[in-house]
Amino acid sequence: MNTLVQLRSFNSPPTTAKVNIPTKIASAVSRPFTSLLSSGPIDQYPSMTATPTTHESLAERRRMHHEADVVIVGAGVFGCAVAVTLARQGRSVILLERSMKEPDRIVGELLQPGGVSALHKLGLSECLENIDAVVVNGYNVIYYGKEVIIPYPYDTNEKSRTMKDSRPVGWCFHHGRFITKLREACKREPNITIFETTVKSTVSTDNASQVLGVKTETTDPMSGEKKPDYFFGGLTLVADGYASTLRKQYISKTPVAKSKFYALELIDCPMPSPNHGHIILSDNSPVLVYQIGTHETRALIDVPENLSTAKASLGGVKAHIRNIVIPTLPELIKPTFLKALDEGKLRSMPNSWLPPSSQLTPGIAILGDAMNMRHPLTGGGMTVALTDVVILSELLHPSCVPDLSVAPAIGAAMRTFHWRRKQLTSIVNILAQALYALFAASNPELKALQRGCFEYFLIGGSCVDEPAGMLACILPRPFLLFYHFFSVALLSMWLLMCETVGSLLGLWKAPVGVYRSGAVLWKAVALIFPYIFSELKW
Repeated sequence: MNTLVQLRSFNSPPTTAKVNIPTKIASAVSRPFTSLLSSGPIDQYPSMTATPTTHESLAERRRMHHEADVVIVGAGVFGCAVAVTLARQGRSVILLERSMKEPDRIVGELLQPGGVSALHKLGLSECLENIDAVVVNGYNVIYYGKEVIIPYPYDTNEKSRTMKDSRPVGWCFHHGRFITKLREACKREPNITIFETTVKSTVSTDNASQVLGVKTETTDPMSGEKKPDYFFGGLTLVADGYASTLRKQYISKTPVAKSKFYALELIDCPMPSPNHGHIILSDNSPVLVYQIGTHETRALIDVPENLSTAKASLGGVKAHIRNIVIPTLPELIKPTFLKALDEGKLRSMPNSWLPPSSQLTPGIAILGDAMNMRHPLTGGGMTVALTDVVILSELLHPSCVPDLSVAPAIGAAMRTFHWRRKQLTSIVNILAQALYALFAASNPELKALQRGCFEYFLIGGSCVDEPAGMLACILPRPFLLFYHFFSVALLSMWLLMCETVGSLLGLWKAPVGVYRSGAVLWKAVALIFPYIFSELKW
Protein backbone atom coordinates (compact mmCIF):
# COMPACT_ATOMS: atom_id res chain seq x y z
CA MET A 1 0.00 0.00 0.00
CA ASN A 2 1.10 3.57 -0.54
CA THR A 3 1.35 5.37 2.74
CA LEU A 4 3.17 8.29 4.28
CA VAL A 5 5.66 6.74 6.67
CA GLN A 6 8.48 8.08 8.75
CA LEU A 7 11.73 6.38 7.80
CA ARG A 8 14.36 6.12 10.48
CA SER A 9 17.79 4.51 10.39
CA PHE A 10 20.34 4.12 13.12
CA ASN A 11 22.68 6.61 11.44
CA SER A 12 20.36 9.34 10.24
CA PRO A 13 17.72 11.68 11.68
CA PRO A 14 14.02 11.02 11.03
CA THR A 15 12.83 11.89 7.53
CA THR A 16 9.45 11.73 5.90
CA ALA A 17 8.84 10.20 2.50
CA LYS A 18 6.08 8.59 0.52
CA VAL A 19 7.10 5.02 -0.08
CA ASN A 20 5.67 1.82 -1.41
CA ILE A 21 6.03 -1.00 1.12
CA PRO A 22 6.53 -4.14 -0.96
CA THR A 23 5.68 -7.50 0.50
CA LYS A 24 9.35 -8.49 0.65
CA ILE A 25 10.32 -5.47 2.74
CA ALA A 26 7.16 -5.78 4.82
CA SER A 27 8.16 -9.31 5.71
CA ALA A 28 11.49 -8.01 6.97
CA VAL A 29 9.89 -5.16 8.89
CA SER A 30 7.44 -7.51 10.55
CA ARG A 31 10.11 -9.88 11.88
CA PRO A 32 10.56 -9.94 15.66
CA PHE A 33 13.04 -7.20 16.40
CA THR A 34 14.99 -9.21 18.93
CA SER A 35 15.96 -11.52 16.05
CA LEU A 36 16.25 -8.64 13.59
CA LEU A 37 18.97 -7.05 15.68
CA SER A 38 21.05 -10.18 15.84
CA SER A 39 20.57 -11.49 12.31
CA GLY A 40 22.75 -9.15 10.27
CA PRO A 41 21.89 -6.21 8.00
CA ILE A 42 18.90 -6.20 5.68
CA ASP A 43 19.65 -5.29 2.07
CA GLN A 44 16.70 -2.95 1.79
CA TYR A 45 17.95 -0.92 4.77
CA PRO A 46 21.76 -0.91 4.45
CA SER A 47 22.09 1.69 7.23
CA MET A 48 20.45 -0.66 9.76
CA THR A 49 23.54 -2.46 10.93
CA ALA A 50 23.18 -5.30 13.39
CA THR A 51 23.84 -4.63 17.04
CA PRO A 52 23.94 -6.92 20.06
CA THR A 53 20.50 -7.71 21.42
CA THR A 54 20.47 -6.10 24.86
CA HIS A 55 17.82 -4.33 26.91
CA GLU A 56 19.51 -1.05 26.04
CA SER A 57 19.66 -1.69 22.28
CA LEU A 58 16.06 -2.89 22.19
CA ALA A 59 14.95 0.13 24.22
CA GLU A 60 16.78 2.41 21.79
CA ARG A 61 15.13 0.67 18.84
CA ARG A 62 11.71 1.20 20.42
CA ARG A 63 12.43 4.79 21.36
CA MET A 64 14.22 5.97 18.22
CA HIS A 65 12.85 3.71 15.50
CA HIS A 66 9.45 2.72 16.95
CA GLU A 67 9.99 -0.99 16.36
CA ALA A 68 9.32 -3.89 18.73
CA ASP A 69 8.17 -7.49 18.89
CA VAL A 70 4.66 -6.36 19.77
CA VAL A 71 2.76 -3.07 19.58
CA ILE A 72 -0.10 -2.73 22.08
CA VAL A 73 -2.79 -0.10 21.51
CA GLY A 74 -4.42 1.04 24.74
CA ALA A 75 -3.05 1.20 28.29
CA GLY A 76 -6.18 0.05 30.08
CA VAL A 77 -6.68 -3.10 32.14
CA PHE A 78 -6.04 -5.52 29.27
CA GLY A 79 -3.34 -3.47 27.55
CA CYS A 80 -1.24 -2.91 30.68
CA ALA A 81 -1.60 -6.48 31.92
CA VAL A 82 -0.63 -8.06 28.59
CA ALA A 83 2.23 -5.59 28.13
CA VAL A 84 3.78 -6.49 31.50
CA THR A 85 3.25 -10.21 30.93
CA LEU A 86 4.82 -10.27 27.47
CA ALA A 87 7.68 -8.04 28.61
CA ARG A 88 8.47 -10.43 31.45
CA GLN A 89 8.61 -13.24 28.89
CA GLY A 90 11.42 -11.36 27.15
CA ARG A 91 9.41 -9.66 24.40
CA SER A 92 10.18 -6.13 23.28
CA VAL A 93 6.95 -4.13 23.81
CA ILE A 94 5.66 -0.76 22.63
CA LEU A 95 2.59 0.47 24.54
CA LEU A 96 0.53 3.28 22.98
CA GLU A 97 -1.99 5.37 24.93
CA ARG A 98 -3.81 8.57 24.00
CA SER A 99 -3.43 10.07 27.49
CA MET A 100 -1.47 8.79 30.46
CA LYS A 101 -3.42 10.96 32.87
CA GLU A 102 -5.39 9.07 35.50
CA PRO A 103 -8.75 8.15 33.90
CA ASP A 104 -12.01 9.09 35.60
CA ARG A 105 -14.59 6.45 34.66
CA ILE A 106 -17.75 5.17 36.32
CA VAL A 107 -17.37 1.49 35.42
CA GLY A 108 -14.54 -0.97 35.93
CA GLU A 109 -14.75 -0.50 39.69
CA LEU A 110 -15.34 -4.11 40.81
CA LEU A 111 -12.81 -6.89 40.44
CA GLN A 112 -14.41 -10.27 41.05
CA PRO A 113 -12.55 -13.01 42.98
CA GLY A 114 -11.71 -14.69 39.66
CA GLY A 115 -10.06 -11.47 38.53
CA VAL A 116 -8.13 -11.19 41.79
CA SER A 117 -6.83 -14.71 41.17
CA ALA A 118 -5.85 -13.83 37.58
CA LEU A 119 -4.08 -10.69 38.79
CA HIS A 120 -2.10 -12.84 41.22
CA LYS A 121 -1.13 -15.29 38.45
CA LEU A 122 0.14 -12.37 36.37
CA GLY A 123 2.27 -11.10 39.25
CA LEU A 124 0.32 -7.84 39.51
CA SER A 125 -1.37 -8.21 42.90
CA GLU A 126 0.46 -5.15 44.21
CA CYS A 127 -1.74 -3.01 41.94
CA LEU A 128 -4.56 -3.46 44.48
CA GLU A 129 -2.44 -1.96 47.27
CA ASN A 130 -2.61 1.66 48.45
CA ILE A 131 -5.61 2.61 46.30
CA ASP A 132 -8.14 2.67 49.17
CA ALA A 133 -9.79 -0.47 47.79
CA VAL A 134 -12.74 -1.97 49.66
CA VAL A 135 -13.11 -5.73 50.12
CA VAL A 136 -16.26 -7.32 48.67
CA ASN A 137 -17.67 -10.53 50.17
CA GLY A 138 -20.67 -10.99 47.89
CA TYR A 139 -24.00 -9.42 46.96
CA ASN A 140 -27.15 -8.21 48.66
CA VAL A 141 -30.16 -8.46 46.36
CA ILE A 142 -33.02 -6.23 47.55
CA TYR A 143 -36.31 -7.21 45.91
CA TYR A 144 -39.17 -4.82 46.71
CA GLY A 145 -37.73 -4.31 50.20
CA LYS A 146 -36.92 -7.98 50.89
CA GLU A 147 -33.24 -8.92 51.07
CA VAL A 148 -31.14 -11.99 50.35
CA ILE A 149 -27.40 -12.10 51.00
CA ILE A 150 -25.38 -13.96 48.36
CA PRO A 151 -21.85 -14.60 49.71
CA TYR A 152 -19.03 -15.68 47.48
CA PRO A 153 -18.65 -19.47 47.87
CA TYR A 154 -15.52 -21.40 48.73
CA ASP A 155 -13.32 -21.85 45.67
CA THR A 156 -13.02 -25.60 45.09
CA ASN A 157 -10.65 -24.97 42.16
CA GLU A 158 -7.94 -23.60 44.46
CA LYS A 159 -5.02 -25.98 44.93
CA SER A 160 -3.98 -24.50 48.28
CA ARG A 161 -5.84 -26.03 51.23
CA THR A 162 -5.68 -22.69 53.02
CA MET A 163 -7.37 -20.95 50.08
CA LYS A 164 -9.98 -23.71 49.80
CA ASP A 165 -10.96 -23.24 53.44
CA SER A 166 -11.48 -19.47 53.15
CA ARG A 167 -14.04 -17.63 51.08
CA PRO A 168 -12.56 -15.64 48.19
CA VAL A 169 -13.06 -11.90 48.05
CA GLY A 170 -13.40 -9.27 45.38
CA TRP A 171 -12.31 -5.65 45.52
CA CYS A 172 -14.04 -2.35 44.70
CA PHE A 173 -12.01 0.79 44.01
CA HIS A 174 -11.73 3.97 42.00
CA HIS A 175 -11.07 2.76 38.47
CA GLY A 176 -8.49 5.44 37.74
CA ARG A 177 -6.34 4.56 40.74
CA PHE A 178 -6.18 0.92 39.68
CA ILE A 179 -5.25 1.87 36.11
CA THR A 180 -2.53 4.19 37.40
CA LYS A 181 -1.04 1.30 39.38
CA LEU A 182 -1.08 -0.92 36.29
CA ARG A 183 0.63 1.80 34.24
CA GLU A 184 3.27 2.24 36.93
CA ALA A 185 3.96 -1.50 36.67
CA CYS A 186 4.45 -1.03 32.92
CA LYS A 187 6.87 1.84 33.47
CA ARG A 188 9.02 -0.35 35.72
CA GLU A 189 9.51 -2.98 33.01
CA PRO A 190 12.74 -2.44 31.02
CA ASN A 191 11.23 -4.21 27.99
CA ILE A 192 8.34 -1.73 27.68
CA THR A 193 8.42 1.73 26.12
CA ILE A 194 5.28 3.85 26.46
CA PHE A 195 4.26 6.51 23.94
CA GLU A 196 1.52 9.07 24.46
CA THR A 197 -0.05 9.23 21.01
CA THR A 198 -3.41 8.86 19.28
CA VAL A 199 -3.80 5.83 17.02
CA LYS A 200 -5.53 6.59 13.73
CA SER A 201 -5.21 3.48 11.56
CA THR A 202 -3.15 0.40 10.86
CA VAL A 203 -0.27 0.04 8.43
CA SER A 204 -0.44 -2.99 6.14
CA THR A 205 1.36 -4.62 3.25
CA ASP A 206 0.40 -3.74 -0.33
CA ASN A 207 -2.43 -6.26 -0.49
CA ALA A 208 -3.46 -5.62 3.14
CA SER A 209 -2.76 -9.29 3.87
CA GLN A 210 -0.75 -8.54 7.02
CA VAL A 211 -0.74 -5.68 9.50
CA LEU A 212 2.73 -4.28 10.19
CA GLY A 213 1.85 -1.69 12.82
CA VAL A 214 -0.14 1.50 13.30
CA LYS A 215 -0.22 5.10 12.17
CA THR A 216 -0.69 7.66 14.92
CA GLU A 217 -0.78 11.39 15.58
CA THR A 218 1.62 12.68 18.23
CA THR A 219 1.52 16.19 19.66
CA ASP A 220 4.81 18.03 19.35
CA PRO A 221 5.64 19.26 22.89
CA MET A 222 7.34 22.37 21.50
CA SER A 223 4.81 23.60 18.93
CA GLY A 224 1.68 21.79 20.10
CA GLU A 225 1.15 20.67 16.51
CA LYS A 226 -0.07 17.13 15.82
CA LYS A 227 2.31 15.20 13.60
CA PRO A 228 1.95 11.77 11.97
CA ASP A 229 3.97 8.94 13.44
CA TYR A 230 4.36 5.20 12.84
CA PHE A 231 4.98 2.18 15.07
CA PHE A 232 5.88 -1.28 13.81
CA GLY A 233 5.74 -4.71 15.43
CA GLY A 234 5.63 -8.36 14.53
CA LEU A 235 2.20 -8.43 16.21
CA THR A 236 -0.23 -5.61 16.95
CA LEU A 237 -2.65 -6.09 19.86
CA VAL A 238 -5.54 -3.62 19.91
CA ALA A 239 -7.19 -3.06 23.29
CA ASP A 240 -8.49 0.49 22.96
CA GLY A 241 -11.74 -0.05 24.83
CA TYR A 242 -15.46 0.20 24.18
CA ALA A 243 -15.06 3.14 21.78
CA SER A 244 -12.34 1.46 19.73
CA THR A 245 -11.18 3.34 16.64
CA LEU A 246 -9.79 0.22 14.94
CA ARG A 247 -12.56 -2.31 15.68
CA LYS A 248 -14.70 -1.62 12.62
CA GLN A 249 -11.79 -2.32 10.26
CA TYR A 250 -11.48 -5.93 11.45
CA ILE A 251 -14.73 -6.89 13.21
CA SER A 252 -18.05 -6.72 11.38
CA LYS A 253 -20.15 -6.71 14.56
CA THR A 254 -21.01 -3.43 16.25
CA PRO A 255 -21.85 -2.84 19.93
CA VAL A 256 -25.53 -2.63 20.85
CA ALA A 257 -26.56 -0.43 23.78
CA LYS A 258 -30.20 -0.38 24.91
CA SER A 259 -29.65 1.46 28.17
CA LYS A 260 -27.19 3.65 30.04
CA PHE A 261 -25.86 3.66 33.56
CA TYR A 262 -26.11 7.09 35.19
CA ALA A 263 -23.65 7.47 38.05
CA LEU A 264 -23.65 9.30 41.35
CA GLU A 265 -20.93 9.36 43.98
CA LEU A 266 -22.39 9.13 47.48
CA ILE A 267 -20.27 10.43 50.37
CA ASP A 268 -20.28 8.55 53.70
CA CYS A 269 -23.35 6.55 52.72
CA PRO A 270 -24.52 3.98 55.31
CA MET A 271 -24.80 0.59 53.59
CA PRO A 272 -27.49 -2.03 54.30
CA SER A 273 -24.79 -4.73 54.07
CA PRO A 274 -21.23 -3.37 54.29
CA ASN A 275 -18.65 -5.03 52.03
CA HIS A 276 -21.34 -6.23 49.62
CA GLY A 277 -22.49 -5.05 46.23
CA HIS A 278 -26.18 -4.09 46.34
CA ILE A 279 -28.64 -4.79 43.54
CA ILE A 280 -31.95 -2.99 44.16
CA LEU A 281 -34.96 -4.30 42.24
CA SER A 282 -38.34 -2.64 41.92
CA ASP A 283 -40.76 -1.65 39.19
CA ASN A 284 -37.87 0.29 37.64
CA SER A 285 -34.64 -0.89 36.06
CA PRO A 286 -31.99 -2.08 38.55
CA VAL A 287 -29.92 0.21 40.73
CA LEU A 288 -26.41 -0.84 41.82
CA VAL A 289 -24.80 0.52 44.99
CA TYR A 290 -21.28 -0.43 46.11
CA GLN A 291 -18.50 1.21 48.11
CA ILE A 292 -15.40 2.24 46.15
CA GLY A 293 -13.40 3.95 48.91
CA THR A 294 -13.37 4.72 52.61
CA HIS A 295 -15.83 7.57 52.12
CA GLU A 296 -17.11 7.10 48.56
CA THR A 297 -19.93 4.87 47.36
CA ARG A 298 -20.90 4.44 43.73
CA ALA A 299 -24.55 4.38 42.68
CA LEU A 300 -25.40 3.29 39.13
CA ILE A 301 -28.95 3.85 37.92
CA ASP A 302 -29.95 1.95 34.79
CA VAL A 303 -32.04 4.05 32.41
CA PRO A 304 -33.37 2.31 29.26
CA GLU A 305 -33.33 4.27 26.03
CA ASN A 306 -36.47 6.26 25.20
CA LEU A 307 -37.78 5.94 28.77
CA SER A 308 -40.93 8.06 28.99
CA THR A 309 -40.30 9.28 32.56
CA ALA A 310 -36.79 10.49 31.60
CA LYS A 311 -37.89 12.76 28.75
CA ALA A 312 -36.45 16.27 28.69
CA SER A 313 -39.96 17.74 28.79
CA LEU A 314 -40.48 16.09 32.20
CA GLY A 315 -37.16 17.21 33.65
CA GLY A 316 -34.86 14.61 32.12
CA VAL A 317 -32.93 11.85 33.84
CA LYS A 318 -32.46 13.85 37.06
CA ALA A 319 -36.21 14.19 37.48
CA HIS A 320 -36.66 10.49 36.74
CA ILE A 321 -34.16 9.58 39.45
CA ARG A 322 -35.67 11.99 41.96
CA ASN A 323 -39.34 11.19 41.35
CA ILE A 324 -39.31 7.54 40.26
CA VAL A 325 -36.12 5.84 41.46
CA ILE A 326 -35.34 7.31 44.89
CA PRO A 327 -38.77 6.49 46.40
CA THR A 328 -38.05 2.78 45.78
CA LEU A 329 -34.64 2.78 47.51
CA PRO A 330 -33.95 1.58 51.07
CA GLU A 331 -34.59 4.35 53.61
CA LEU A 332 -31.00 4.05 54.85
CA ILE A 333 -29.45 5.41 51.65
CA LYS A 334 -32.10 7.91 50.53
CA PRO A 335 -30.61 11.01 52.26
CA THR A 336 -27.12 10.62 50.76
CA PHE A 337 -28.65 9.69 47.41
CA LEU A 338 -30.68 12.91 47.35
CA LYS A 339 -27.68 14.96 48.47
CA ALA A 340 -25.50 13.50 45.72
CA LEU A 341 -28.21 14.17 43.14
CA ASP A 342 -28.51 17.80 44.25
CA GLU A 343 -24.77 18.48 44.47
CA GLY A 344 -23.16 16.15 41.99
CA LYS A 345 -23.00 15.95 38.24
CA LEU A 346 -24.65 12.97 36.58
CA ARG A 347 -22.31 11.02 34.33
CA SER A 348 -23.37 8.24 32.01
CA MET A 349 -21.94 5.22 30.24
CA PRO A 350 -23.66 3.07 27.59
CA ASN A 351 -24.34 -0.52 28.63
CA SER A 352 -23.00 -2.25 25.54
CA TRP A 353 -23.33 -5.79 24.26
CA LEU A 354 -20.74 -7.03 21.78
CA PRO A 355 -20.46 -10.81 21.34
CA PRO A 356 -16.95 -12.21 20.85
CA SER A 357 -15.63 -12.88 17.37
CA SER A 358 -12.52 -14.35 15.83
CA GLN A 359 -10.29 -12.38 13.48
CA LEU A 360 -8.43 -13.62 10.44
CA THR A 361 -6.14 -10.74 9.48
CA PRO A 362 -2.49 -11.72 10.11
CA GLY A 363 -0.45 -9.45 12.32
CA ILE A 364 -3.27 -8.04 14.43
CA ALA A 365 -5.70 -9.10 17.16
CA ILE A 366 -8.56 -7.03 18.59
CA LEU A 367 -8.97 -7.85 22.28
CA GLY A 368 -10.45 -6.61 25.56
CA ASP A 369 -13.59 -4.46 25.40
CA ALA A 370 -12.77 -3.65 21.79
CA MET A 371 -13.61 -7.28 20.95
CA ASN A 372 -16.15 -8.38 23.57
CA MET A 373 -18.48 -6.50 25.94
CA ARG A 374 -21.40 -7.42 28.14
CA HIS A 375 -23.76 -5.51 30.46
CA PRO A 376 -21.75 -4.27 33.48
CA LEU A 377 -24.49 -5.40 35.91
CA THR A 378 -22.44 -8.37 37.13
CA GLY A 379 -19.10 -6.55 37.20
CA GLY A 380 -17.23 -9.19 35.21
CA GLY A 381 -15.50 -7.05 32.58
CA MET A 382 -12.09 -6.61 34.20
CA THR A 383 -12.06 -10.24 35.30
CA VAL A 384 -12.64 -11.33 31.69
CA ALA A 385 -9.80 -9.07 30.53
CA LEU A 386 -7.30 -10.39 33.08
CA THR A 387 -8.31 -14.01 32.50
CA ASP A 388 -7.85 -13.48 28.76
CA VAL A 389 -4.33 -12.19 29.43
CA VAL A 390 -3.53 -15.33 31.45
CA ILE A 391 -4.67 -17.56 28.57
CA LEU A 392 -2.99 -15.45 25.89
CA SER A 393 0.31 -15.33 27.78
CA GLU A 394 0.38 -19.13 27.85
CA LEU A 395 -0.43 -19.48 24.15
CA LEU A 396 2.09 -16.80 23.06
CA HIS A 397 4.87 -17.89 25.39
CA PRO A 398 8.25 -17.97 23.60
CA SER A 399 8.40 -21.73 24.11
CA CYS A 400 5.21 -22.02 22.00
CA VAL A 401 5.61 -19.08 19.59
CA PRO A 402 9.26 -17.99 19.37
CA ASP A 403 8.52 -15.46 16.61
CA LEU A 404 5.44 -13.21 16.95
CA SER A 405 5.59 -12.23 13.28
CA VAL A 406 4.95 -15.78 12.01
CA ALA A 407 1.31 -15.47 10.96
CA PRO A 408 0.42 -19.21 10.92
CA ALA A 409 1.68 -19.69 14.48
CA ILE A 410 -0.20 -16.63 15.72
CA GLY A 411 -3.33 -17.71 13.84
CA ALA A 412 -3.26 -21.15 15.47
CA ALA A 413 -2.75 -19.58 18.91
CA MET A 414 -5.64 -17.15 18.42
CA ARG A 415 -7.99 -19.93 17.28
CA THR A 416 -7.17 -21.84 20.45
CA PHE A 417 -7.61 -18.64 22.47
CA HIS A 418 -11.05 -17.99 20.92
CA TRP A 419 -12.44 -21.29 22.20
CA ARG A 420 -10.47 -21.75 25.42
CA ARG A 421 -11.62 -18.43 26.86
CA LYS A 422 -15.26 -19.44 26.45
CA GLN A 423 -15.11 -21.77 29.44
CA LEU A 424 -15.33 -18.67 31.63
CA THR A 425 -16.26 -15.76 29.38
CA SER A 426 -19.35 -17.47 27.93
CA ILE A 427 -20.70 -17.69 31.48
CA VAL A 428 -19.91 -14.05 32.24
CA ASN A 429 -21.39 -12.84 28.94
CA ILE A 430 -24.60 -14.88 29.06
CA LEU A 431 -25.14 -14.35 32.79
CA ALA A 432 -24.75 -10.58 32.50
CA GLN A 433 -27.21 -10.27 29.61
CA ALA A 434 -29.75 -12.72 31.04
CA LEU A 435 -29.70 -11.25 34.55
CA TYR A 436 -30.11 -7.75 33.19
CA ALA A 437 -33.15 -8.84 31.18
CA LEU A 438 -34.66 -10.34 34.36
CA PHE A 439 -33.74 -7.47 36.67
CA ALA A 440 -35.01 -4.85 34.21
CA ALA A 441 -38.18 -6.89 33.57
CA SER A 442 -40.56 -5.01 31.28
CA ASN A 443 -43.40 -7.54 30.79
CA PRO A 444 -45.36 -10.05 32.94
CA GLU A 445 -43.29 -13.06 31.85
CA LEU A 446 -39.99 -11.41 32.75
CA LYS A 447 -41.50 -10.18 36.02
CA ALA A 448 -42.40 -13.78 36.83
CA LEU A 449 -38.84 -14.88 36.07
CA GLN A 450 -37.50 -12.05 38.22
CA ARG A 451 -39.58 -13.19 41.19
CA GLY A 452 -38.57 -16.81 40.57
CA CYS A 453 -34.90 -15.80 40.57
CA PHE A 454 -35.22 -14.09 43.96
CA GLU A 455 -37.14 -17.03 45.47
CA TYR A 456 -34.52 -19.39 44.06
CA PHE A 457 -31.80 -17.52 45.93
CA LEU A 458 -33.85 -17.78 49.13
CA ILE A 459 -33.71 -21.59 48.93
CA GLY A 460 -29.99 -21.41 49.72
CA GLY A 461 -27.46 -24.22 49.36
CA SER A 462 -26.34 -24.90 45.81
CA CYS A 463 -29.18 -22.67 44.57
CA VAL A 464 -27.18 -19.70 45.79
CA ASP A 465 -23.60 -21.01 46.05
CA GLU A 466 -23.23 -22.10 42.42
CA PRO A 467 -24.79 -18.96 40.88
CA ALA A 468 -22.59 -16.91 43.23
CA GLY A 469 -19.56 -18.90 42.07
CA MET A 470 -20.39 -18.04 38.47
CA LEU A 471 -20.85 -14.36 39.36
CA ALA A 472 -17.50 -14.48 41.15
CA CYS A 473 -15.90 -15.98 38.02
CA ILE A 474 -14.48 -18.92 39.98
CA LEU A 475 -16.82 -21.62 38.67
CA PRO A 476 -16.10 -21.97 34.93
CA ARG A 477 -18.71 -24.63 34.14
CA PRO A 478 -21.06 -23.42 31.38
CA PHE A 479 -23.53 -26.28 31.84
CA LEU A 480 -24.23 -25.08 35.39
CA LEU A 481 -25.48 -21.77 34.01
CA PHE A 482 -27.91 -23.60 31.73
CA TYR A 483 -29.04 -25.83 34.62
CA HIS A 484 -29.67 -23.02 37.10
CA PHE A 485 -31.31 -20.73 34.56
CA PHE A 486 -33.95 -23.30 33.69
CA SER A 487 -34.32 -24.29 37.33
CA VAL A 488 -35.28 -20.66 37.93
CA ALA A 489 -37.67 -20.83 34.97
CA LEU A 490 -39.37 -23.97 36.33
CA LEU A 491 -39.69 -22.43 39.80
CA SER A 492 -41.15 -19.29 38.23
CA MET A 493 -43.70 -21.39 36.35
CA TRP A 494 -44.67 -23.24 39.54
CA LEU A 495 -45.09 -20.01 41.51
CA LEU A 496 -47.20 -18.53 38.74
CA MET A 497 -49.37 -21.65 38.55
CA CYS A 498 -49.92 -21.61 42.31
CA GLU A 499 -50.76 -17.92 42.20
CA THR A 500 -53.24 -18.43 39.36
CA VAL A 501 -55.03 -21.45 40.82
CA GLY A 502 -54.80 -20.33 44.44
CA SER A 503 -56.53 -23.30 46.07
CA LEU A 504 -58.60 -26.36 45.23
CA LEU A 505 -61.53 -24.06 44.56
CA GLY A 506 -59.54 -22.43 41.83
CA LEU A 507 -58.75 -25.58 39.85
CA TRP A 508 -60.99 -24.32 37.06
CA LYS A 509 -58.30 -21.67 36.47
CA ALA A 510 -55.67 -24.35 35.81
CA PRO A 511 -55.76 -23.94 32.00
CA VAL A 512 -55.06 -20.24 32.45
CA GLY A 513 -52.17 -21.11 34.77
CA VAL A 514 -50.77 -23.60 32.25
CA TYR A 515 -50.96 -20.98 29.50
CA ARG A 516 -49.25 -18.32 31.61
CA SER A 517 -46.57 -20.77 32.76
CA GLY A 518 -45.95 -21.85 29.17
CA ALA A 519 -45.51 -18.21 28.21
CA VAL A 520 -42.88 -17.87 30.95
CA LEU A 521 -40.99 -20.93 29.66
CA TRP A 522 -41.11 -19.61 26.11
CA LYS A 523 -39.81 -16.24 27.27
CA ALA A 524 -36.95 -17.96 29.13
CA VAL A 525 -35.97 -19.90 26.00
CA ALA A 526 -36.25 -16.81 23.79
CA LEU A 527 -34.17 -14.86 26.29
CA ILE A 528 -31.14 -17.09 26.77
CA PHE A 529 -30.70 -19.03 23.53
CA PRO A 530 -29.68 -16.06 21.34
CA TYR A 531 -26.83 -15.40 23.78
CA ILE A 532 -25.86 -19.08 23.82
CA PHE A 533 -25.79 -19.15 20.01
CA SER A 534 -23.67 -15.99 19.93
CA GLU A 535 -21.04 -17.80 22.00
CA LEU A 536 -21.02 -20.80 19.67
CA LYS A 537 -20.27 -18.76 16.56
CA TRP A 538 -16.78 -18.68 15.09
